[in-house]
Amino acid sequence: QVQLVESGGGSVQAGGSLRLACDVSGYTDRRGCMGWFRQAPGKEREAVATIYWPDGNTYYTDSVKGRFTISQDNSKKSIYLQMNSLKTEDTAMYYCAAGVLDCFAKVADTRTSWGQGTQVTVSS
Repeated sequence: QVQLVESGGGSVQAGGSLRLACDVSGYTDRRGCMGWFRQAPGKEREAVATIYWPDGNTYYTDSVKGRFTISQDNSKKSIYLQMNSLKTEDTAMYYCAAGVLDCFAKVADTRTSWGQGTQVTVSS
């Protein structure tokens, strides 16, 4: 059973930075896509960034390009999301995902495994 545990969320002022981490266990596929998604109150969940394991190819949604960086540590089987120049609109619950269906399109499906989420709040 795949388990994902996120950490690193918190509250920051606009323009600040946060780094999210996701520890993955039980993921036995040798190749696959992992990523970060987020959901703001009253909105649908949206993809933020994905990374293809273990090649390291990355894909970002337009609103975070140039500000967020997704990375991986193959030895630890962990993924990270460095978030810089945070904006109030980045406020959301952030979820780590493993087994994302389509890395390029950043699409999950029913077989995707999810973490419990970590809250990111950006104030003006």
